[in-house]
Amino acid sequence: MSMAAVETPSGKGAGDENFPVGSFLLPKPLRPHVACFYTFARAADDIADNPALTPEQKIARLDAFDRALVQGSGDPDLARADRLRDSLAASGVADVHARDLLRAFRQDAVKTRYESWDDLMAYCRLSASPVGRYLLDLHGEDPADYAVSDPLCDALQVINHLQDCQDDYREMNRVYLPQDWLAEAGTDVTALDAPATSPALRQVLDRCLDGCEELMDRARLMPGQLKSRRLGAESAVIVALADRLTGELRRRDPLAKRVAFGKPRMALIALGALARFHLGGRR
Repeated sequence: MSMAAVETPSGKGAGDENFPVGSFLLPKPLRPHVACFYTFARAADDIADNPALTPEQKIARLDAFDRALVQGSGDPDLARADRLRDSLAASGVADVHARDLLRAFRQDAVKTRYESWDDLMAYCRLSASPVGRYLLDLHGEDPADYAVSDPLCDALQVINHLQDCQDDYREMNRVYLPQDWLAEAGTDVTALDAPATSPALRQVLDRCLDGCEELMDRARLMPGQLKSRRLGAESAVIVALADRLTGELRRRDPLAKRVAFGKPRMALIALGALARFHLGGRR
């Protein structure tokens, strides 16, 4: 199997994400495991997002990743899956979280619309929640804390969908906005092709942000209840960034210009979050 037949690298890396990935805040011995999980997920995500591949081609490549993760392969073209398999064995974390991500990416290959908020949340439970669950397991946290990590990760996923809603529609005909909310607002997916957000589409975006804020009400508990102070600190930064991005998406138009923070502003938000965390605050 040739590399061209498996991976389709986009060139994106951890530095392109909205939120820290395996930053210096985490315990040094665990960072290589986090990096291994991220590079596996990034490679699989790139396959699912490649507009040049057919759904069948995407699924075949993702299936190859899945088999290698479970059975091992020894195939250089599946090295990321083999490395994650070794990492999981060394760290004692189950492969269920990585395999759930692959289920989400397979879904991305064939599903381009979400009928309702509940339908979207079911997708996020596969595409986002496993990331937080993996980190909790890696740090030896209580699985009961999934109750606060899941809403944080799911909110981050929706925020990312809103940031990229126009590109997702134009490049992949993929829309993560609930179809029933679009219909209730008297609009449809074609509104995403406009140069600016219509009042009807704005109504749908705001309903999604309302959903994010409900998720964040639970997620804000996460930093203060983890045993690992380092993971708590990283989660405090992520919570702060998510809250700020939610506010920015309220005020700005993601169709006119992608709503995102530059590195200097991200650093300022992170510093403020760390100061509050170390002073005993939860936000």
